[in-house]
Amino acid sequence: MNKVILMGRLTRDPEVRYGDSQKAVARFGIAVDRRFAKEGDTSADFFNCTAFGKQAEFVEKYLKKGTKMLVTGRIQNDNYTNKEGQTVYSVQIIVDELEFAESKGSSDGASAGNRAASEPASEGAAPASGFINIPNGLDDELPFK
Repeated sequence: MNKVILMGRLTRDPEVRYGDSQKAVARFGIAVDRRFAKEGDTSADFFNCTAFGKQAEFVEKYLKKGTKMLVTGRIQNDNYTNKEGQTVYSVQIIVDELEFAESKGSSDGASAGNRAASEPASEGAAPASGFINIPNGLDDELPFK
């Protein structure tokens, strides 16, 4: 079984390209905090992720640098031989599923829980529950149901 689940923040804005068949391909990096880090050691690991089709279109439309995501997928070797004839070993995460790991307000630096109870939530903002109301008519555009 080859399955990986990662939660972290995008390290850069996604790069999205369309192939010959007009199928979208999105590439992005995700930084995952280590639970325990030795002193002087890095506190995060960085992974390259690739999404295809509807999920790539979702990535293009909704994700940006700093967005906290939950990514489920599989690890795939991405080895190649460079110009000097040396084999370069690397891996990438092929995305199967994507979920937001925090509300939009949290990713913008403002927590929905910190909003005053008397202050009305602006249209499109996440309610205090942290869930976003999906407007009618968007069901066909979402990569999940």
